[in-house]
Amino acid sequence: MHFEQLLEQAAKIGNTKNTEQLISTMQFPENWCQGRTAFGGLSAALLYQAIRGKVTDDRRLLSLSTNFVGPLLADTPFSLSVEILRQGKSSTQVLAKAIQNEQVCVIVQACFAKSRESAINVPVSKSISLKPVDERYTLPFIKDQMPEFFQHVDLCPQQGGMPFSSAETSHLGGWMRFKHTPKQITEAHVIALTDAWPPTLLQMFKQPAPASSMSWYLEFVQEPNLAPGEWLGFEAITHHSKDGYGLEDGCIWSQSGELIALTRQTVALFD
Repeated sequence: MHFEQLLEQAAKIGNTKNTEQLISTMQFPENWCQGRTAFGGLSAALLYQAIRGKVTDDRRLLSLSTNFVGPLLADTPFSLSVEILRQGKSSTQVLAKAIQNEQVCVIVQACFAKSRESAINVPVSKSISLKPVDERYTLPFIKDQMPEFFQHVDLCPQQGGMPFSSAETSHLGGWMRFKHTPKQITEAHVIALTDAWPPTLLQMFKQPAPASSMSWYLEFVQEPNLAPGEWLGFEAITHHSKDGYGLEDGCIWSQSGELIALTRQTVALFD
């Protein structure tokens, strides 16, 4: 089952008329897992897709905050609960939860807004430092050595090292896209792909050990207006790591070098 099919299921739940609690359920196969739980980018993207159906098209996504509360298991039904917290003249705040076996597994809060006239205009101060994509260096999927979800994405790294390689740097970057080319690249695709990269600190581990995202925040600078097969750039740095927790943030770029979104997450380390 590819990403588009899963998004379709989530969209159907989001498009139901009940604006608060949803009783419809869905599930995903094991090949979308990272360890015993759903790949985090997948669960966040599915919740976003359910939310999108509750918000008018004239309001774009500004920010998405995700907390991974517990494991979301494969081949097991779960429900998506969507609640409009507030809808004002220009902005909408929405809360969504993935609930499985009567337990909350993932929480997403999203902020949407209309464009408004303003005399304030500050250009993007960041610029991409990635080199053009060289598809020869796209990582292959290796069964039992990589997370199962990795068979659905292409990562072409340029900055940093492989996980558990005792790297001296915590910076990480490269290009990303889905193996199955979508008809359109939406915010849901950007959300999922951004989380496909391992935590920046995993490359500094001397041996295999787990790391877990605790919270994750995305801010969209603009709506993605990209060709279906286009690569997205990813660059991330670690600001701080101490006492088993790291803080990292990064940028998501179009292939032409336009800033699409900013990302930040807190990661628990178990080295």
